[in-house]
Amino acid sequence: SDGARARTAAAGVIRQAVTMIRLAGAIGLLALISVPIWLGNSYYVNIASQILIWAVFALALNVLVGWAGLVSLGHAGLFGVACYTGALLIVAGWGHLAAAVAAIAVTLVASALFGVLSLRTSGIGFIMITLALGQILWGIAYRWIDLTNGDNGIILGARPQPFGVSLESPSAFYFFTLLVFLCTLASMAAFAKSPFGISLRGTRDQARRMTALGYHVWLIRFAAILFSGLFSGVAGLLFLYYHLYVSPHVLGLPGSAEVLLMVISGGSGTLLGPIVGAALVVVMKTVASAYIERWNLVLGAIFVAIVLFMPDGIVPGARRFWCWGRNSLRELIAAKGENRS
Repeated sequence: SDGARARTAAAGVIRQAVTMIRLAGAIGLLALISVPIWLGNSYYVNIASQILIWAVFALALNVLVGWAGLVSLGHAGLFGVACYTGALLIVAGWGHLAAAVAAIAVTLVASALFGVLSLRTSGIGFIMITLALGQILWGIAYRWIDLTNGDNGIILGARPQPFGVSLESPSAFYFFTLLVFLCTLASMAAFAKSPFGISLRGTRDQARRMTALGYHVWLIRFAAILFSGLFSGVAGLLFLYYHLYVSPHVLGLPGSAEVLLMVISGGSGTLLGPIVGAALVVVMKTVASAYIERWNLVLGAIFVAIVLFMPDGIVPGARRFWCWGRNSLRELIAAKGENRS
């Protein structure tokens, strides 16, 4: 029947789309694994590591901005809490594993504090409270000199050696960062498809209706902040191990604004968007700035172009343009076929 044929055709399209996604994922994974080979230069391998670190941080923020509809301007504070906690404990003589676990635990406590205070409101109020909390943490790091060494920061001696593997070389640290990044990406993909992730998006779109259906909107958002804070802490530890140094600058407002721009420019609410946004900003900061004196102006122009032509972000915008081009090409081919007949 016509209905059966329509269902079969739809199933075929879905299978084809899934196959294309899996193929693209496999190609992307192979490209990431081979980065040290086709880049060669250790400088560019380090840049690739920075992109992955910031991508983990952007994915963490995307949980709030993209899926919860909560814009945070204080996430650099959570990022910095993990950095400082790990650095202080390692300097005090703790092992890297114990220091990392403790840093994540402290970051979760700070995230809980963020959630309790900021979820009293939403919208502009939420943004301002997270901004204030982030600035408080920055002030503590800057002024509590006896603990944080103030503006001089804290310097570490060496990177960890998981299972006896040295991470001192750029390639070794890149593969370590890549492993953490892939685990983060898999966690985010599972989170987005889980019932909790779906309910979180429900609180973003229809908070009152979710409450009427019996969902605890505040608790769902609070758990999302904890989940976001967890991976913000992971990114902070990677940042600490990469630079072997932390200073109050890490907790500042520019860091929060920068990662927010990564999420928005790449496409909030998507998995690839924050990664693309992180790559764009890091490449402009580290590579383009070496050749373009006013690279900030170029980056600003790129953001303006994204807002004008791809208001949903690079990834959703590229997908939309691709579909438009494909449909236009099909219509053109069909029109030529009709003219010939």
